[in-house]
Amino acid sequence: MASYHGPKAKVQRRFGEVLIPRPKYSRILDKRSYPPGEHGKEKTFRGGRRSNYGTQLDEKQKLAYIYNVRDTQLRNYYLKATRVPTGTTGGNLLILLERRLDNLVYKAGIAATIWAARQLVVHGHILVNGARIDLPSYLLDAGDVVSVSEKMKDNPHVVESMESNTSYPPYISVDKAKKSATLLRIPDETEIQIPVNVQLVVEFYNRLT
Repeated sequence: MASYHGPKAKVQRRFGEVLIPRPKYSRILDKRSYPPGEHGKEKTFRGGRRSNYGTQLDEKQKLAYIYNVRDTQLRNYYLKATRVPTGTTGGNLLILLERRLDNLVYKAGIAATIWAARQLVVHGHILVNGARIDLPSYLLDAGDVVSVSEKMKDNPHVVESMESNTSYPPYISVDKAKKSATLLRIPDETEIQIPVNVQLVVEFYNRLT
């Protein structure tokens, strides 16, 4: 799956589960509890007697969708994860994805979605340790401070997103007044809560190596 720019609920209906925790997606899946498409009501969600490959592919696509990365990028992260001397490949893969700049912008509540976070970064509205960074895939290190540019601090979308967000991963500290967030430490894989079986993603890529 490429970086996705279409209807977000449609992808989640295809998998039959909420991948991005927003109330509107939960409501949509409750209302339309069947896959998208002309004959969606006649089908069931993915599952049942799917092959091992099909199940692994689903998990890989879910992971790419959640972090808004292209297939090539995700494969490169996997290869990088295999070279980390400690930890599991799946855990290291999640940690690399979690360290992405656009992901922290999203998880810190600076942007309401991962797609909005990417847009903020690409348009040059995000600073890392005071320096403008416009690369969504930029990997943050422990202690890095991410902040919003001066001209965007009063942006209504940024203000509303930050004010409405009250829950953060334990490895991120947020200063709403300064419109900034700090990656306190590199996360542990057990702290990264996403609806993906990352071991199946590893098995998918193992088939290709």
